[in-house]
Amino acid sequence: MCAIFGILGEYDLSQAKRALSKMAHRGPDFCGIVEEPRLFFAHHRLSILDVDARAHQPLRHQKILLSFNGEIYNHKALKAQLHYNFTTDSDAEVVLAAYVQYGIDFVRHLRGMFAIAIVDGSRLYLIRDRFGKKPLYYHRHDKGLVFASEIKALTPFLKQMRMNQDALSSYLSFLAPAPPHTFYEGIEKLESGSYLLYENGNIHKHTYYDLSVERSSGCTVQTELLLRESIALRLQADVPVAGLLSGGIDSAMIAAIARERIPDFTTFTLGYREYGAYDERVNAAETARYLGVNNCSLEIDRSDFMNTIPKVMESMDEPLNDPAAVPLFLLFQEIRRQGYKVVLSGEGSDEIFLGYRHYREYFEIESLATLHNTNWIRKYFRSNFSMNREWEWYKRIFNKQLLFRTSGERFSDLQQNRLLRRNVKDNHSYCYLQHYRQRFLASEYADDATLWYSYIDLKLFQAEHFLMKLDKVSMAHSIEARTPFLDHHLVEQVFTYNAHARLGSDGTKSILKELARRYLNTSIISRKKKGFSNPYMEYLSASGALELITEVNEQSGLFHRDVLQKYLEKARRGRFKHHVWGLYALSYWMKRYLL
Repeated sequence: MCAIFGILGEYDLSQAKRALSKMAHRGPDFCGIVEEPRLFFAHHRLSILDVDARAHQPLRHQKILLSFNGEIYNHKALKAQLHYNFTTDSDAEVVLAAYVQYGIDFVRHLRGMFAIAIVDGSRLYLIRDRFGKKPLYYHRHDKGLVFASEIKALTPFLKQMRMNQDALSSYLSFLAPAPPHTFYEGIEKLESGSYLLYENGNIHKHTYYDLSVERSSGCTVQTELLLRESIALRLQADVPVAGLLSGGIDSAMIAAIARERIPDFTTFTLGYREYGAYDERVNAAETARYLGVNNCSLEIDRSDFMNTIPKVMESMDEPLNDPAAVPLFLLFQEIRRQGYKVVLSGEGSDEIFLGYRHYREYFEIESLATLHNTNWIRKYFRSNFSMNREWEWYKRIFNKQLLFRTSGERFSDLQQNRLLRRNVKDNHSYCYLQHYRQRFLASEYADDATLWYSYIDLKLFQAEHFLMKLDKVSMAHSIEARTPFLDHHLVEQVFTYNAHARLGSDGTKSILKELARRYLNTSIISRKKKGFSNPYMEYLSASGALELITEVNEQSGLFHRDVLQKYLEKARRGRFKHHVWGLYALSYWMKRYLL
């Protein structure tokens, strides 16, 4: 796990090195730099596999240079297929050898997470993994192109700081900017499952991966085997490996299977001093005792939370609407203090196994689209408005608009229209989903609404929200976070189940719960889902921090004052809390970088 950075074109050496140094936390073990005319190519290394100096990057083979961030879990099997004179045991050299043998199609042979930069003569390839576990940004200017693993390494190359309005719109809609947008006008991010070719001053983007499966009734045995294999592959490391443990089934399954290979496997749990309702330490401790793993817990309070917000915002580089980033940052800080460099996490399970209850609600509402004689209902929705999300759901169905727009959808278009001091047309947010929707409708599984839920959640809710958060808060402490549920072979297998099997008849995650009976007891399997909830709004309210939103709005004039106050009042009473955290993160960034 590392940071990659490069400049193609004219560059100032001191500026390039200062920009590179902003990502030293991602790879404190070594910094490698190649300096050539019109090429600055660099790498910060966090040593996980083959920690010897021989595996330091950038790696070179004749006219080819490689800077690679991530892990290739099938590197041993792939290495056996390659005709190359290897000098290391690293997966990075396997990536280089695979490119030498297969060309750009080498990416289809990789099983893992990665952001890769390859210079091959006059060509630069930038490649992001299938599900977006590793971020990759770039900035094109009049002298060439700059790329990096984090935005903070690219902002020094901007002539001026200006907010990208598409990033703002998609952030309000879906918790994070939709690709290729970032909040910085002039800096873009590569979409998951795609690569960029830069040659002769021109940029060409290509999609190399999109979920494609053969529909069947699914196979529980095969699903279990793939999950076990995925976890086993992600335990490969030449450094200590730990896991996160909540009270839920996802992290418990990972811990149960990991312990078979690491008998003294250690897990970490977070708790809150003042708010027991959010605390999962009791449930996690029960799970740990049942599994026989060593569980460490960390307790935080309001002071810890509020004092950590500036560090988290700095790590994120741009607004990201996830208050869980703050306690997770503190948890990774403790994990690093205890000497771990690799952590397994349960991201992706809810999206592929349909772990959110609202999936069933959406599926049931979809059936209303077949009703006839609904003209009067459409007229009603055109002449009325409600802030409640259910109102928006029914309006879309009767207006024949796309209903499900990710589990992370927050401000609807009409809510934005009322809040922002500019016109936002109804259904505007669909423009950020349209190309995903077109791909999905062209696929062989377009008739299954539940697969659309998983598909778009993986592309946006996971890749740009959860995985972006996980990467930034873990790498801030030089920790590699691995996500076994997002192995692409496992995801494709789960996609083969039909809608009935995926939704199940007993609530959520019926497929995973069936598998879990071999590993967990009934008490663990049947627990009510908490997620990574935390008392963020209680902390913000008690600290007076919400005043920042009003302060920034007075300076920027971005929102209608009366509508903004309604959201703030409702959040203090426990409603629209996530909406308001998003406004807080946005306001923090605006005050820090724009005002």
